[in-house]
Amino acid sequence: MAASKKKVGLQRCAMLLRAINVGKRQLPMAALREMALSLGFGDPKTYVASGNLVVTVAESPDLAARRLEAEIAEHFGFHSDVIIRTSAQWSKHLEGNPFLKETEAEPNRVMLMVANRTPAAGAAAALNQRAAGGERVEVVGDAAWVHFPNGLGVSKLTPALIDKAMGAPTTTRNVRTARAIAGLLAVSRP
Repeated sequence: MAASKKKVGLQRCAMLLRAINVGKRQLPMAALREMALSLGFGDPKTYVASGNLVVTVAESPDLAARRLEAEIAEHFGFHSDVIIRTSAQWSKHLEGNPFLKETEAEPNRVMLMVANRTPAAGAAAALNQRAAGGERVEVVGDAAWVHFPNGLGVSKLTPALIDKAMGAPTTTRNVRTARAIAGLLAVSRP
């Protein structure tokens, strides 16, 4: 059955693309903004070249994300999971950060992890079991927060391990990026 384009009211949303602009998976941000416009998304804004797109949608956010995934596959030849959050959901994520002290000292070492589904039961326990060097993981609502005191590059918490524990493909943004996305969500609200 084909997905419907039922109107649900205008919503400002963050669309986070997973694993782009690494290796041969290149997607210029100008092309991403143009693609968003061609799909009927309003006021597209991007932040850095790691797949952070903020748009206004007039349909189900999940449908909008699936449509963007299909366009990326068609025009760029690879699949990128698009994880979407409304402005209200994004605000809740930032308000739920359990690592505020660490955030002030090391904002690039505190990460927000989001997926298309609520984290699997036991996700935090599974990840904390593999964490090393003071790393800590906490699930808050439908996202997880991670503190990487020694940096992400030396962590044993690999993307594959994180995806398995979370029960879905996951994408991660550091606190600085998460705050910048919040700023874009606040601008030009419907």
